[in-house]
Amino acid sequence: MSARSDVLIVGASAAGLATAESLRRRGFTGTVRLVGEEPHPPYDRPPLSKQVLLGTWDAGRTVLRPPADLACQGIEVLPGRRAVAVDTGRREVTLADGTRLGYGDLVLATGLTPRRLPAFEGVAGVHTLRTLDDVRRLRAALAAARRLAVIGAGVLGCEIAATGRALGLEVTVIDPAPVPMADRLGAGTGLRLAALHREHGVRLLTGTKAEAPVTAGGRVTAVVTSQGPVPADAVVIAVGSLPATDWLRGSGLPLDDGIVCDARCRAADHVYAAGDVARWWHPGQGRTVRLENRSNAAEQALAVADNILGADRAYTPVPYFWTDQHGVRVQIFGDPAAGDHLRVTEGDPDSGPFTAVAEAGGRPVGVIGWNSPRGARRARHLLTDA
Repeated sequence: MSARSDVLIVGASAAGLATAESLRRRGFTGTVRLVGEEPHPPYDRPPLSKQVLLGTWDAGRTVLRPPADLACQGIEVLPGRRAVAVDTGRREVTLADGTRLGYGDLVLATGLTPRRLPAFEGVAGVHTLRTLDDVRRLRAALAAARRLAVIGAGVLGCEIAATGRALGLEVTVIDPAPVPMADRLGAGTGLRLAALHREHGVRLLTGTKAEAPVTAGGRVTAVVTSQGPVPADAVVIAVGSLPATDWLRGSGLPLDDGIVCDARCRAADHVYAAGDVARWWHPGQGRTVRLENRSNAAEQALAVADNILGADRAYTPVPYFWTDQHGVRVQIFGDPAAGDHLRVTEGDPDSGPFTAVAEAGGRPVGVIGWNSPRGARRARHLLTDA
């Protein structure tokens, strides 16, 4: 075990919480402090765009660990506290209220901030969805809306569109790319996803740029696009996210679309990163990787905890994420890309569940399961055996 006696974790979401609890499970008896910018206890984000927005889950069901449970584990939580600077020489993190927190080891798990479109900033009726407070505002807005425009056809945008239809709204998705989620699913499966949305009444405007809002009485009433106006009572901007690293500028830590780490998730002596904000060297892929998904947040946190305790363990996961849309669960292992060849191994993409292997250069690089969890798990070994 490391001789260090105190670990400070900045970021109280899935990765930060998992790091703290993993340290305790592994027998770490020193001080563990968890600093979170939001006022809520650690909560799960994947249900926000689905169950919570739809109303089938109360927001309280997303809580990952009640404060009393964390206290029992000896994990000190500082909610509603924003970190503004880190001094790696003095081993101190400064909070917005001027408090300075020392550390033996520091874990950075600050996650993401949504990308914004300047033309839509400050317009009433325009939303982003990242936090629990965001979903509360959006849910209230959709309760009074009839027409929803979603700008962005990535995972989040497609999930919000599906939820909007389930709420009975007229939904239009606007995206400049020709195929939704092609960068995550490949073009073939992306086209199948587009067909699924259209089958459920979503209007898909692909190859279309959202240019500006139209307002009346200070509220959005439509979106001007390259194909004409799209009427909307509510608009969601879902055009991706950025690693939350602005506060680390000037710290000397390496930043490049995330906090750059070695294979042990270490950014500097006694400084680690975990979750969406971490870009680390993946020995198996021979490049740096940054993953934005719930599974990685939990798995990477375990590797960080191990390394703090002296394990010297390289983090080499098989990337995995899933999405639920219109009653279909799509699971993706590995790293498929738009240009990969898809080889169907089970089922029929035209009529129902299927499993497909994405191949690049004759080598499997991804597995996609369309309502086919067993098939996807069976095919997953192709990625580790390649």
